[in-house]
Amino acid sequence: MSKPVKIKKPRKPLLDRFPFRLFPFTLLRGFLLFLADLYKMAKVQVERSVRLQLVLTFGVCLLASLIFYSISSAIFGQINKGTVIDYSVGIDRIDSEARGLVELLEPVEVDEEEEPETPPEEPEGGSQESVPSSFVAPGTDRAAAGSEGTGAASGLANGAGPAGAAGTGAASGRANGAGPAGAASTGAASGRANGAASAGAASTGAAQAAPAAPVAAGVAAAPAVPAMPPAPLEPGTPSDAEQQERDAENQKWRLEQQERNKRQFLSTVKRLAANENYKTVITDLEGRVVFRSENAPETYVDVHSVIRNAMNARNSRDDSRTEFSSFYPVTFNNQKSYLIVTGIPQPVISYRKGTSPLSMLSAFAVFIFLFYYLTQRKMRYIEELAGGLRIIATGNLDHRVIERTNDELGSLAKDMNQMVADLQHRIEEERRSERSKNELITNVSHDLRTPLTLIMGYLKLLHDRSYDSPEQAAGYVGIAYSKAEKLRGLIEDLFEYTKYSSQEVPLHRKDVILNEVLEQLLEEYVTLSEEQQLTLIRSLPQDRLAVRVDVEKIIRVFENLLGNAVKYSQKPGVISVGMAKDRGWAIVRISNKADALTRDQLEQLFDRFYRVDAARTSSSGGTGLGLAIAKSIVESHGGSIWAESDQGEIHFYVKLKLQE
Repeated sequence: MSKPVKIKKPRKPLLDRFPFRLFPFTLLRGFLLFLADLYKMAKVQVERSVRLQLVLTFGVCLLASLIFYSISSAIFGQINKGTVIDYSVGIDRIDSEARGLVELLEPVEVDEEEEPETPPEEPEGGSQESVPSSFVAPGTDRAAAGSEGTGAASGLANGAGPAGAAGTGAASGRANGAGPAGAASTGAASGRANGAASAGAASTGAAQAAPAAPVAAGVAAAPAVPAMPPAPLEPGTPSDAEQQERDAENQKWRLEQQERNKRQFLSTVKRLAANENYKTVITDLEGRVVFRSENAPETYVDVHSVIRNAMNARNSRDDSRTEFSSFYPVTFNNQKSYLIVTGIPQPVISYRKGTSPLSMLSAFAVFIFLFYYLTQRKMRYIEELAGGLRIIATGNLDHRVIERTNDELGSLAKDMNQMVADLQHRIEEERRSERSKNELITNVSHDLRTPLTLIMGYLKLLHDRSYDSPEQAAGYVGIAYSKAEKLRGLIEDLFEYTKYSSQEVPLHRKDVILNEVLEQLLEEYVTLSEEQQLTLIRSLPQDRLAVRVDVEKIIRVFENLLGNAVKYSQKPGVISVGMAKDRGWAIVRISNKADALTRDQLEQLFDRFYRVDAARTSSSGGTGLGLAIAKSIVESHGGSIWAESDQGEIHFYVKLKLQE
């Protein structure tokens, strides 16, 4: 036995699965469905509009060309790139170094509200940086005083030596700062002076701080600290001793901070001279150099020229490699001075992307190519429509164009096909009308010629007196009269059909009960039917069906149908007449036994001069205009008439609008 095949259940759509049924995923699901509906609506609108398709195509091509332009610009720009030398960064660096030196030369301010920070202890072994001779202004020398007794004195001054030590004490002095005082035999005293060397110690242990000689250029001296007047005591203020102790601490911290700034200043100047080859010069207001770095040979500087060149360099910022000077006013050794840092700025080399006409040309070529490629299908379809129109113009009305799209071009193709179909139908109608006209002329000529020939023949016999007796002559006259009557009926039928088919006959409508009209008409045909061995069966509803018609013309329709049924029905036979109501319409059916007819024959029954049996003539088959006249009358009333054949019976139907 074969294994049963398991049928997999169809998977649910993605948006109907977990977790899209839980909050807040339901909001996300609704938003996604909204986007999907919006996409479908936009897609339908785009598919129906050639304008939107062209706009979207243009936008896509433009975006692609812009992207290609940016890529090609980068490629060709790298090929044609140019070098850019920028000295602004180097100039800013020189200026930044100069501002740093200015900050080191600024006097140290003490905040009375905050306690001064305790400076870090310096390592033993003389960590203080000594001033090298190369950083001393020109004309300065260095001298040290000898020591006496058990003490030794060393001095460091710019152009002046320190005071010597006397007795058993030792004293040492340091310039541009406070140096420790020498020790005496019975005591020790220390003295500090702003820019002075320490005095020697006395033999009795008392030492006084002597004013120091002014320092020369090359060693940054701390500015003099003015003595602060004692403030009046207030409640909660410290005492005089505490205030003096605090002032001493602040003074000590300030001097130490100035010492650190001095060492950092000298270190920075040395670093800039060694590493960056920057020249640092401090001049007085007249331009005389009071301090210089080891690589600065100048002894005099034209301050106005330096200021002018510095301002020009700041404003112009050209690409030439020229020396730049950063100029700042400072206070040096309690004198107003100028700090000048000079150096050649280091350039920053960058590459500027060049331009090329190939970028624009290539982007334009891409736009043209994409637009041509994306619109190629539409253009082919337009060419196809134009070709189909040319084929139709040659007279080939069987040709149809293909409706490929739902937009305006598809509508154009649909309208073209409809136009060709209508034109073909009209041409066929005209051809059919032409054939009917020719048949009409032929049939009328034939139907008129036969009785007219007989009339003329009998009249000729009477004219030539070719008769044997008056009775025979009277027989000739009777035959000629009957043929004339036949000829008159044919002419009247032809004239009446012409009027009804052209709808030139006015209709005198009035409301009538169709049941009663048929009852009266059928009563007239009972005797005629019995003479033809036919049984007339009627099946009319009890409901009164009212219609608004021209009674005489509608009676003419039913007379033609009943007369046709009596004439062509099989004898003996039955003619049945029925009527029914169908959705506001009254339908009358007249049926009789007859030979089976094909569909084409049924469709041609209501054509003028049409006879099912072509061998029948007007003497045996009538004029062939009765059914055509009946059709014209029914259609003029807004109804319809048709025939059906079923199981050896032919049924004629008349459909009229009921009166509401």
